[in-house]
Amino acid sequence: MPNLKLSRREFLKASGASLFLAGLPVPGYTKDEPPGTISVIILEGGLDGLSAVPPFGDPDMMRLRSGVTPDNFLKLNSFFGLHPSLKNFSSLMAHNNALVVHATNFPYTKRSHFEGQNLIQGAGLSPFAEKTGWLGRSLDLANLGGRALALDLPLILRGNTDNDNFFPSNIIDSQSKASSSLLKALSMGHKNEESDIFKKLTKKPDWRIDRQPETLAKFAGQEMAKENGPLASVITVDRFDTHARQDIDTQGQLSEQLSIVDKIIASYREGLGEKAWNKSIILTLTEFGRTVLENGSTGTDHGYASAGLLAGGAIEKSGVITQWPGLKTKDQYEGRDLMSTIDYRSVCAACIEKTLGLDHDLIANKVFYTPKLPRIYNNLFS
Repeated sequence: MPNLKLSRREFLKASGASLFLAGLPVPGYTKDEPPGTISVIILEGGLDGLSAVPPFGDPDMMRLRSGVTPDNFLKLNSFFGLHPSLKNFSSLMAHNNALVVHATNFPYTKRSHFEGQNLIQGAGLSPFAEKTGWLGRSLDLANLGGRALALDLPLILRGNTDNDNFFPSNIIDSQSKASSSLLKALSMGHKNEESDIFKKLTKKPDWRIDRQPETLAKFAGQEMAKENGPLASVITVDRFDTHARQDIDTQGQLSEQLSIVDKIIASYREGLGEKAWNKSIILTLTEFGRTVLENGSTGTDHGYASAGLLAGGAIEKSGVITQWPGLKTKDQYEGRDLMSTIDYRSVCAACIEKTLGLDHDLIANKVFYTPKLPRIYNNLFS
């Protein structure tokens, strides 16, 4: 009998992505169609921004982390390069449809996955302070809180408006007549809220798709490109917690995961098509960066600042946006981490302003609860 046992590594590789769609315009509820669409790729584990977008022009870079920095990085300018796994992203930068924000993070410094992931999704003033997420609250303010297409709505998309939760299924016969009849019978046998739930399930769209990250991204793009389709999407990718053998060569764990991100962005582009791509923004989100100094296992540990990758036709000028802090020990956060000099909430706010048409002050107050949040819209979209 064949051995069907999966190793932990194989299981993680097989279960590394999920898709969530939200922000469907609802007749009589949605007032005006927003100017664009917004998609978030959550990189769980903490992206090493120094390897994803290496600052080779910093004299301390290779001295501190030669063992985790690819030699064949793609040159962006005289100071920054791009990880060789990000070839599609590099091409988009060449066409002025992508940019990088470096030395950035949410204002979180405690290096806990659980706290950090909650904070970057909920965007409260402290971890676990919010029951809604910054993208969900933005959709509420844009009068787009109607339906969310998801099985278990992630915090980032939760708003104050009720949602019907659906998720594209690849289960055989999940849309069969027998299944529909069973749901109809269950709805008739229950009352009130329970009955409503079963009735909603009978109307579940006939979506059966592969769960590969790039397939999910292409599907999301196709749905978002439709008239009255969803205006927001979230894809999660894990395994960015690179404590060991991070990238000894370009076959390392970071290379593998960045290659997935690169395919996701390219698949979004394909699914959206030219018209929808031109008004789209895709941005990455991660809970923290990694230590400046590599560890003894040729990896990196939990840090502070990282790099954010942004792509989409709504971007018309590429570049690396940063206030570079330097890598000398005296310039590092607590003498170990890349210092954050740009609040990534400002990046998210600018993307919301561009795609959902909301005023920055409203976003700062009602979405991020920080009235004096800096506006960097013109840095990204001028």
